[in-house]
Amino acid sequence: MRNDLTKQVAEYLAFLANEKGLRKNTILAYQQDLNEFLAFLQGEDISDWPDKASDINAFIARQKKSASSIRRLISTLRKFYQWLARRGYQKINPMLEIDAPPLTKAQAVSLTLPEVRSILQQPDTSKLLGLRDRAIIVLLYTTGIKVGELVNLKPDAFLMEVNLFKVLSADGRERLLPISDEALAVIEKYRQKMLSQSAGQERSRFFCNNRGGGLTRQAVWQMLKRYCQQAEITKEVNTHTLRNTFISQMLANGADSRVIDKMLDRADPNGNYYGPVTQKQIIAVYQKCYPRL
Repeated sequence: MRNDLTKQVAEYLAFLANEKGLRKNTILAYQQDLNEFLAFLQGEDISDWPDKASDINAFIARQKKSASSIRRLISTLRKFYQWLARRGYQKINPMLEIDAPPLTKAQAVSLTLPEVRSILQQPDTSKLLGLRDRAIIVLLYTTGIKVGELVNLKPDAFLMEVNLFKVLSADGRERLLPISDEALAVIEKYRQKMLSQSAGQERSRFFCNNRGGGLTRQAVWQMLKRYCQQAEITKEVNTHTLRNTFISQMLANGADSRVIDKMLDRADPNGNYYGPVTQKQIIAVYQKCYPRL
């Protein structure tokens, strides 16, 4: 039975790559989680996928990881068990009884509007990289997209005439999100200066480093933390901070949480996407409630 479990994991990873179109790094994260699960089952001499929540909880309890990593692990197992059920490999889904740990205070931290404005004053906008940094912060704050989504924006991502931009989700789906005139104005300043300084140079990403290549997520957050320090902001800023700030501002301005979840491509605890929410609703709510600069 051990070989069957290993083959099923390999089959699932192939499904993620070939049918879901997930990126290599995302698939490697799934593979790491599932290999750890397999090692646990082998150590406990369990020959089949567990169908009791107590067995899953025993595995989770042994993890010496942060709450965010545990949440990712549970998400991996939840999606894997759903796939097992669809393929007929597993009839009982114990993941339905398992909740992810709540977000910690550090993970849920957000910035105030004065703090955001103070950060936006830090980049030197007389230079291309300063304009880029200001545009990045504005985009993260006013749309709530993930850093991974931001660094993968294509050169033609922004549809200026209709206040929309194209974002590629982790599973390869493209979605259109609204963006404010205020944010577009900042982004357009960067775009114009970037085009004037790199005429004829081909680019694969909208936001580039000083060599014309794409940015990494680490580079974006190092930049943000540097500006937070310059603005004398003492909060623990992490990869969720501006996303959480966007959510807080939208809710404070009266946005429906279902619309926010749909915009951010966030799934519910059972792995389903929130609905029904139309593109027209998203645009209307965003135009009314988007975070101001």
